[in-house]
Amino acid sequence: MKREPIAVGRPSLLRRTNALTILKLLREAGSCSRADLVRASGMSAPTVTNVVSDLLAANLIKPLGEGESSGGRPPDIIRFKSERGCILGVQISANGISFLLTDLSGEESDISHVSLDGQKTNPEAICGLIGDEIRRLFRKHKKAREQLLALVVGVPAITNVEEGIVLSISTLENWRSVPLRRLLSNHVDCLVIIENDTNLAAVGERHRGAARTEQTFILIDIGANVSAGIVLEGKLHHGAQWSAGEIAYLRLPRVLRKQPALHEFGELESVLTSSGILKSWNEAIVKSRQASAPAPKQTDAQGILNLAQTGDPIARKIILHRAGIVADVIVNLALVLNPGLILLGGKVGSHPTLLSLVSKELEHSEFAVPKIAAASLGEFAVLWGAIALALEAIPSLLLPQSIS
Repeated sequence: MKREPIAVGRPSLLRRTNALTILKLLREAGSCSRADLVRASGMSAPTVTNVVSDLLAANLIKPLGEGESSGGRPPDIIRFKSERGCILGVQISANGISFLLTDLSGEESDISHVSLDGQKTNPEAICGLIGDEIRRLFRKHKKAREQLLALVVGVPAITNVEEGIVLSISTLENWRSVPLRRLLSNHVDCLVIIENDTNLAAVGERHRGAARTEQTFILIDIGANVSAGIVLEGKLHHGAQWSAGEIAYLRLPRVLRKQPALHEFGELESVLTSSGILKSWNEAIVKSRQASAPAPKQTDAQGILNLAQTGDPIARKIILHRAGIVADVIVNLALVLNPGLILLGGKVGSHPTLLSLVSKELEHSEFAVPKIAAASLGEFAVLWGAIALALEAIPSLLLPQSIS
């Protein structure tokens, strides 16, 4: 366990802060002794004993009996009662809704997916599908509705996190200024958090992925869309109007300088995404046929990246162009924010061919260029980011008001 800082303030505030710290340490450790908590928290032994008594009385922790002795009296081992409740991460995309159910320590209980093929995708219909799947999962695991303490939902859109409002999703029906938190509150009785999906992916990579040791980093996701999740000093950066990281609307010399519009796709999305790469490929096929050259076989964006890796000249030219644009984006972000790490995620962004070519483009930059690496959680990054946000909120949700 790492040592936690101690807050200074009024006795009531200090008591609650101490309880939050101990609960957090117990949740992360799984099980430990009071002596372990004293060392990890920096609190005195009497303070830890008092907090542990409060948490035992609130049925939040459980004694496990005596542990192994190191020479003296065997320590009493206690653990956080992670089975007391559960949390749920949800990802809404153009094609489906994904779910990750865990206990209160973040241990996976179940993962599922609901396809949107043939389904209505307006906000009320999506919320209904989420409610139906939650009920199914709870029946399967024999859980009561009251055991769900937090629901965190990732959406592919600019999101007002404070109010739980989704500004716009172009790929779903009637998703403009949607009060998603309020709509979901008709289906669940718990804390509901609505967040941009790439922001959650960044949190997920810091929670259990490629950015676990980083305080300041950026995740650039390139797949069906282009966006970035920015973490500064361990916290998500949303910006004044919740649009920090919407790099699809960047105006770059290699791309048309169109004014950004909220309900339209950004210029970078027309070039860097899977569909943009495929469009360039198909245009190249037409030109090769006009020149009476053998036409390359039909493929998808992943196939084009794979062909570029094997040296196919047409594919390599297409991907080199994209690598140059991504390198420009990275340099610009690095000059403004100077992160220690930039992760490339998404089916296009994390492909080793693009990663290698981008790294080569950046070789001659003299300063401000951080480490470049591939994101590691893939399609599960958003869900694990949702769970990580929920875990941060759990101690405050569980802590009895009497302790404060």
